[in-house]
Amino acid sequence: MKIACIGTGAMGGAIMRAICKKYNAGDITVTDKNSEMGKKFAEETGAVFAGSNEDAIKGADYIFIAVKPQFLKDVFDEIKDKITGKQVVISMAAGVKIEKLESFAPKARFIRMMPNVCAQIGEAMTAVTSGASVTAEEFEEAKQILSAAGKVEAVPEKLMDCVTAVSGSGPAFVFMFIEALADAAVRCGMPRSQAYTYAAQTVKGSAALVLETKNHPAVLKDSVCSPAGTTIEGVAALESNGFRNAVIQAVTVAYEKSVNLGK
Repeated sequence: MKIACIGTGAMGGAIMRAICKKYNAGDITVTDKNSEMGKKFAEETGAVFAGSNEDAIKGADYIFIAVKPQFLKDVFDEIKDKITGKQVVISMAAGVKIEKLESFAPKARFIRMMPNVCAQIGEAMTAVTSGASVTAEEFEEAKQILSAAGKVEAVPEKLMDCVTAVSGSGPAFVFMFIEALADAAVRCGMPRSQAYTYAAQTVKGSAALVLETKNHPAVLKDSVCSPAGTTIEGVAALESNGFRNAVIQAVTVAYEKSVNLGK
């Protein structure tokens, strides 16, 4: 199986690094508008660097497109006539629907994906959806490839903007929470380096508890809140400062931005 990727930036690079660790890196070809970045990526992973987008996709079974939405048309103008009917193109551009992707390259068959930055450590949450011309076998193989970077789930395309807002943008919101939690620890006397460890491990462990027990987060929250204890005081402070509403609004505006990107 041959894989190509156009773009080795933050997201494309993270996904391809994970795939290079699970599959034969010599069967993976990458290219980048910034040739030095692309060459460095290839040197670090063992992947093959191609000097052009056209060269990168030759012979590939799956073609990953890891460029920003505003650059998609330019990329497809270069490669649309080179894509064969046997190849599957996988786009990770936020907000851009399969219908619009097909307008850029009418002969191409598309899978749309939305990963997140946690792919860097193999802990991504990736959603995938496909066009009608992609076979079930190809779709399952694409999911298997992407599982190298973390958890993968198929969703209807109508949910992709929501996915973008929750799991695509969500890590930034979580990082802000970790930073704030660490700032509070420092305020209370903990050294900065230790504060980040305590804050990050607390978030990591809490997330794992939700996933492994499958208990409702409210049930787990209640289990920590002893009557007249310290935790319920903190919960009350978060509520009085609009914590839940701030998170809901953050996801909502990210969702609306994703919708607008697709127009």
